[in-house]
Amino acid sequence: EEMKSLVLEKNKVGLDEEPELLVKGWLLLEVRGNWIKQRRYWFVLSQDSLDYYSGSEKGARRLGTLVLTSLCSVIWPDKQKYKETGFWNITVFGRKHCYRLYTRHFNEAVHWACAIQKIIDTKAPVDTPTQLLIRDIEENKFHPEVVEHIYQHNPILKYTQGPLYAPLLPFPYGSLEHTCKCSTLTSSGRWADADYDEMTAHTHAALVFHLCVDHSGKGYGSVREEAVKLFNCLQQLESSREPVPIIQGVLQTCLDLRPLRDEVYCQLVKQTSHTPAPYTAAHLRYWQLLTCMSCTFLPGPSVLKYLRFHLKRVQSQNPESEMDNYASFINEALDKTKCRECVPCWEEIQTLMNREKMPCTVHYPGPGSCQLYISSHTTANEVARRMQEKLGLQESKNTFALYKQNSVWEQPLAGGALIADVLTRFVNLNSKDSEAKSQWKLCFKLYCLLDTESISVDSIEYLFLFEQCHEMVVRGQLPACEEDLQTLAALRLQFLMGDFSTHAPCPPLDELFPNHMLEARVLVSLSPCQVAAQGCHSTQRFAPGLLAGALWSHTATAAHKQKMKQDIHLRSRLKEEAAAVMGSILERWRGLAGYGCRDSIAAYLTIARQWSGFG
Repeated sequence: EEMKSLVLEKNKVGLDEEPELLVKGWLLLEVRGNWIKQRRYWFVLSQDSLDYYSGSEKGARRLGTLVLTSLCSVIWPDKQKYKETGFWNITVFGRKHCYRLYTRHFNEAVHWACAIQKIIDTKAPVDTPTQLLIRDIEENKFHPEVVEHIYQHNPILKYTQGPLYAPLLPFPYGSLEHTCKCSTLTSSGRWADADYDEMTAHTHAALVFHLCVDHSGKGYGSVREEAVKLFNCLQQLESSREPVPIIQGVLQTCLDLRPLRDEVYCQLVKQTSHTPAPYTAAHLRYWQLLTCMSCTFLPGPSVLKYLRFHLKRVQSQNPESEMDNYASFINEALDKTKCRECVPCWEEIQTLMNREKMPCTVHYPGPGSCQLYISSHTTANEVARRMQEKLGLQESKNTFALYKQNSVWEQPLAGGALIADVLTRFVNLNSKDSEAKSQWKLCFKLYCLLDTESISVDSIEYLFLFEQCHEMVVRGQLPACEEDLQTLAALRLQFLMGDFSTHAPCPPLDELFPNHMLEARVLVSLSPCQVAAQGCHSTQRFAPGLLAGALWSHTATAAHKQKMKQDIHLRSRLKEEAAAVMGSILERWRGLAGYGCRDSIAAYLTIARQWSGFG
């Protein structure tokens, strides 16, 4: 209404009577739905609006008005667009209109953009009806009868089966497609110093907002459009047989578009207030999504207060009910939640919907593993501490940590890392590569050896030391001569298989002996010419297509055949060397008859300790 009256009032004012004109001049306006793409108009910027006229003379007819509020946004000149069109462009987004303006002069475009942004920055923040009512509820939270009156007379706060036509919270006008252009300000061309300073002084907040919602590649519309779509998704939960995909989709959108998190919280509070059938499974879907939200994102301060008030109100009105249980769970979660890096996986969402904890398997050196139950807030440090208690390692002088690990790579987790995020990444990575060697897992291991001498030979820590030492050997991280490495491999076999037997199934050589030593033996046995040729396979002498034709084709074919022949020879030599090394290891294993597991470990660690860097 305020905007409407402003426009009507302005239409009565002629160009010659216009008060407080800030900037005026000729600009090209993009016109859609016409064969002429751009038309030249006289533009006038005032404290309240951006208007354009048929001409610059007195009494010229006003053709359009864009009322400026704090929700309007300006997109700055883009060098790429200039290269394509020969014009510098600025775009102004309003509630109902979008002006795409063009000029041949860069400084003029920046001057208009800065002036419009200054006007927008001076405007008071626009409050939606929902925001005003939230403020009223906060002010009267100790007066239940007033709060009840507010709810009864304001349907916007209560459950509805109808659609939502506008967001509950205010969002800037404009689409997400243009937001990434803000990041090109300093790279798409050289700004005039004065204009650049002016631009940075007045648009920092808008720039930060635009950058944080740059997800145009994911098919999102404007933030306002996405807010309305999300409400429709929420309503679909009531009739959905499988709610997890919808919940995951809502959470993913909130992860991508940060400003929508408060909006979704407000929508969920609305849909769980004054519900006609509060105890039905359909209604409880909203509580399940609210539970997942509370374990994934924290709302802003004002919305958090409103949410906590709502939870307390629901609990007082519905004691000993499922809603009471969900509200209690959500309240506890809000005290612990840190912003997640990943959307919860399918399994986590299902456990949250039932207000349960999630099983988590933690491996430790050797074949052992433990199953723990974790929440969405459990950190790597907490799991490491629980594993120490479970395995009786609290008194150890050495330190332990949780690792993410597959067969070829491992890395310790940061102490504050959320295990739920780590497990979600594992699910995503493991689904892309189903090979057993590529599967990721959590592993509890020694992190720092501060005291290796006082470790009891009967403790599990002694086994940890042995297993981790063997991992270092196989990866080639323990500097030792080949004879020692073969002895270590034999001791490993004695530990795993007991005394030598021709019928015992031996593990693969790469689980006993470092591969790089095998490759070194092969390279030593090759002649210098063969080694040089072997090292040149990946080096291309000529640029692609340089000698196109029959001669080049013949040369390339001959080179390919030569390479294939050398590869076959190399593989053959590797097999021969592997057989020779394995034979030597088996011979050493035969000589270890009578060694028990403890003897094998002790002998193994004695050799390893010869390295000055051990421990």
